[in-house]
Amino acid sequence: MSVRTIDREQASRGQGVRELPPTAMHVDPRFLPLADRFFALYKEPQHGGGALTAYLHGEKVLDIWAGWADRNRRWTRDTMTLSFSTGKGVASTVVHRLAERGLIDYFAPVAQYWPEFAAGGKGSITVADVMTHSAGLHRVRGLVPGTHGILDYDRTVAALAAAHPDKRRHRGSGYHAVTYGWLVAEIAARVTGKPFVEVVEEEIARPLGIRDFWYRVPAGERHRIAPLFPRISPMGLNWGMSASVLSRIGPTRGLAEAGMPDGFDDLVRDPAVHDAVMPGWNGVFTARSLARMYGAIAAGGVLDGLRFLDPGTIAEMSRVRRRSHDYVLGVPMAWRLGYHQPVFASTERPRGALGHYGVGGSGAFADLESGLSLAFTTNRLGAGAIPLGDLRLARLGAQARDLARKA
Repeated sequence: MSVRTIDREQASRGQGVRELPPTAMHVDPRFLPLADRFFALYKEPQHGGGALTAYLHGEKVLDIWAGWADRNRRWTRDTMTLSFSTGKGVASTVVHRLAERGLIDYFAPVAQYWPEFAAGGKGSITVADVMTHSAGLHRVRGLVPGTHGILDYDRTVAALAAAHPDKRRHRGSGYHAVTYGWLVAEIAARVTGKPFVEVVEEEIARPLGIRDFWYRVPAGERHRIAPLFPRISPMGLNWGMSASVLSRIGPTRGLAEAGMPDGFDDLVRDPAVHDAVMPGWNGVFTARSLARMYGAIAAGGVLDGLRFLDPGTIAEMSRVRRRSHDYVLGVPMAWRLGYHQPVFASTERPRGALGHYGVGGSGAFADLESGLSLAFTTNRLGAGAIPLGDLRLARLGAQARDLARKA
């Protein structure tokens, strides 16, 4: 069945198709029910806005957007937004591209590439340990002084290199909610001899033919960023108070240490965030860029006739490497090398899927079984501080997978 370009009103009403310019929305008729569900999320300005893009067997089948980028501006084709931990999946894919060319060995000690990392008894920690959140370096709270301390990449990376790992890493994973990005970025920078943002450009953006994989956002692109709202408020409480309390309670201490640095609720809204390189949480993307990357993965590594990853690399990416109770998240996790199993609002848990969601709702994944990739970005943060997203993408993902199977 051919894929056709239609506008939002046609998509939401299932009307006939007419030719529109390339900047129009794109909906394969088989995915109209998914488009309807998405549009229903953004009916009023207080709902914010978002975008949803899907690929099936390497072919784009959905590219839609709706709602408001801010109070006086509608979400458009080029709107993008900060997507928190969604960026871990992109950073991880950079590592896999380098590993495929032999620049990185997953099971080599990190110190082989980054000698300073051996300090503090970390000489045996491998790249795979880092990518499965088993390096014991989850702590960001207090890692460097000051609310804006983590904006300094070199200072933060030096602090991680000098840190002592948490001994619980030998018993199970501990989600590196914020620190993960610096760790993989520095490994990539050491093996290539280039700043991480250049590596992302060369390994992800350029091969895929789409620019919107930003960790440091150029000044000329920042007008496209949709501000996030409302404020991050775990359980509806003040951020500082919540972080202080949770850091003192045994079962939640790890979560506070890993993902609740002082002043983080203000920092995520500070424009200075877009000057820094913090791949664990400050990635700015379009749904289109994310879906294209995962679309290449879901299609066996080939997109538009070009090889992005070898099938053998994708097999390595999709294997569960660490299955344990995660001492930060407090739940069982099955970590791949840099990805988690997508959360679907379904009783079925697909084994052949990988991706990464972000706090507040954004996220993306590849389902190797159906050939589907799906990416969702939004500026309206979901309720609560759920580390791996909220239920919007879980519901959209479940429906998308059902439709892909029937296609």
